[in-house]
Amino acid sequence: MSTSKPTLTLADFSEAAARLNCEVPAIRAVCQVEAPRGGFNPDGTPVTLFEGHKFHKFTGGRFDAQAPDLSYPKWTKKFYGKDWMQEQDRLQRAMALDRDAALRSASWGKFQIMGFNHAVVGFPTVQKFVNAMYTGEREHLLAFVQYVVNNNLVGTLRRRDWAAFALGYNGEGYAENKYDVKMAAAYLTFKKKEA
Repeated sequence: MSTSKPTLTLADFSEAAARLNCEVPAIRAVCQVEAPRGGFNPDGTPVTLFEGHKFHKFTGGRFDAQAPDLSYPKWTKKFYGKDWMQEQDRLQRAMALDRDAALRSASWGKFQIMGFNHAVVGFPTVQKFVNAMYTGEREHLLAFVQYVVNNNLVGTLRRRDWAAFALGYNGEGYAENKYDVKMAAAYLTFKKKEA
C-alpha cells in the first residue's frame, strides 16, 4: 500500500497567495521553514512536533511525575525526538495518557499548526482537524490560510515583516529559533527562482 500523499503544486500556492493578496514566495518561505522535509513522514503520517509544555497545560500537569519527558511546565527542546519516528512515539505515548490533550499539544503538517488551533482554522474538533491533516498538503495549506486570516497576520505576510509574522505565527520564542531570519532568507531564495 502506498504511503504517498498529494503534495502542493504551484497552482495551490498561487491560489493561496491570491486569497491572501500576497506573494507566492512569501507563503513558500513559511512552508520551507516550518517543514523543510515536507508535510508527511515516510509512513504517510503528517509531520508532527509534540510540545510537552502544552500537554502539561491541557492536562493540569497530572502526568508530570508519570511522564516527565511528555509533560513539563516550561517549553524546552530537550525532549524532542531525534527523528520523525521518535516524534511519532512521543505523540502516541501522550495519546495513551490523554488523547484529546495530546492531539491539541502537537503541531501538524507542512505549516506546523498546533492542534489547539483547530477552531481557528475551521474545524469544530481537534480530531476533525487531525483527520484533514492526514489527507494531503492542500489541506495543510488551506488551514494555513485560515490561520493567517483569523490571527490578523495577513498584513505582516504581505509586507514581509518577518519578525512580526514570526511573533504571531511561532510565538514569543521565535527569535531563539531565528524563524524571522530563516523566513527572510527563504523568501529571497524563492523570489530569485521566480525571476
